[in-house]
Amino acid sequence: MDIPVIGVAGLLDGSDPQSVAEQIGAACRDNGFFYVVDHGVDEALQQRLEQLSAEFFALDHHTKMAIRMPLGGAAWRGYFPVRDELTSGRPDVKEGIYFGAELPADHPRVQAGTPLHGANLMPAQPADLGPTVRAYMAAVTDLGHALMRGVALSLGLDADWFHSRLTADPTVLFRIFNYPPAGPAADGGPQWGVGEHTDYGLLTILKQDHHGGLQVRSRQGGWLEAPPVPGSFVCNIGDMLDRLTGGQYRSTPHRVQPSPDYHRMSWPLFFDPAWDADVRPVGQGVLADDRDTRWDNASVHEFSGTYGQYLLGKVGKVFPALQQQVL
Repeated sequence: MDIPVIGVAGLLDGSDPQSVAEQIGAACRDNGFFYVVDHGVDEALQQRLEQLSAEFFALDHHTKMAIRMPLGGAAWRGYFPVRDELTSGRPDVKEGIYFGAELPADHPRVQAGTPLHGANLMPAQPADLGPTVRAYMAAVTDLGHALMRGVALSLGLDADWFHSRLTADPTVLFRIFNYPPAGPAADGGPQWGVGEHTDYGLLTILKQDHHGGLQVRSRQGGWLEAPPVPGSFVCNIGDMLDRLTGGQYRSTPHRVQPSPDYHRMSWPLFFDPAWDADVRPVGQGVLADDRDTRWDNASVHEFSGTYGQYLLGKVGKVFPALQQQVL
C-alpha cells in the first residue's frame, strides 16, 4: 500500500476543509502516515535550514560539542554525537540537535526545574542557524495547528476541538538529525539510523532531504519505503492520537536505514498535547489494543497520567546517562 500524498491548501484557506479532512482520516486509518503538499511553509526558509544544518554537521567534533546536551540541563536541549541516542536500547547511527519552545528563566516551569522546559542551546557557527530554526519552528507549528483541525473534522469533531482541549499551548519539540554513511554491522546484520519505534504525541511533521531511508511498517506487517516527495512533509500520528481514538488511528512503527554511501538529514517537528494534558479516549473508548504486536509490547491505552509524564517515561530511555543526571 502506497503512502498517500494530500494537498492541504483547502484546509489552510478554508475553501474545502472537509475533503482534506476525509483524506487525512483515511490515511490515519490505513497506515498512520501521509505526505502533505501545498502546505504554505516557505521554500526559501526550508532551503536555508537545510544549508545551515549541513554547515553545522560539517564542523569538527570539538566545535559541535560546545552545545552538547548535558549543558542544557533539565531543558534537554543541544547536540549529541553519533551513537549517543538509543532506540530500544541500541545506539542509533545518527547525530543531532534537540530544540524546543524557547522559555525564559523566569517562566514558572523553568524555575520549578520541569524537564524539557527552558532555553535552547544555539550554535555560534553558523550564526544564522538559531534564527532560522526559530522561524522554521513557528511556521511548522502553525501548520500543525491547521492539520489538527483536519484530524478533528475527520473524527466528526468540531474543527477547534484539539486547540480548545489539548493544543492551545502544545508541547513542541524539534530535531535536526544527520545520518552518516553506515554499512552492515560487524555481525553482518543491519545498522539503523533509528530503530523501530513509534512517536509519542499527536502528530509528527517531518522534512526529509533528497535521500531516502525512512521505512514504515504496514498494517500487514511488511515495510514500506517513504521516499522523498518534492515540496512535501511526511506526517505520522503518535501514541496520544492512538490513545485518544481508542486505536482507530494507530501510531505506526517506523525506522531509518542509513545509506552506505552518503549522509542523510531530516528535520522532524513533534506537535504534541499540552504538558499537563490528560489525554482520554473520545467516542467508543478503546476499540482494540495492539500491545502484543507493538515493537515494545507496551499499551498506549493503559497509561494513567499527563502527557508530560508519558513523555518523560519515554525520553529517559533514549538518553539513559542524561536521565540519571537530570531526572
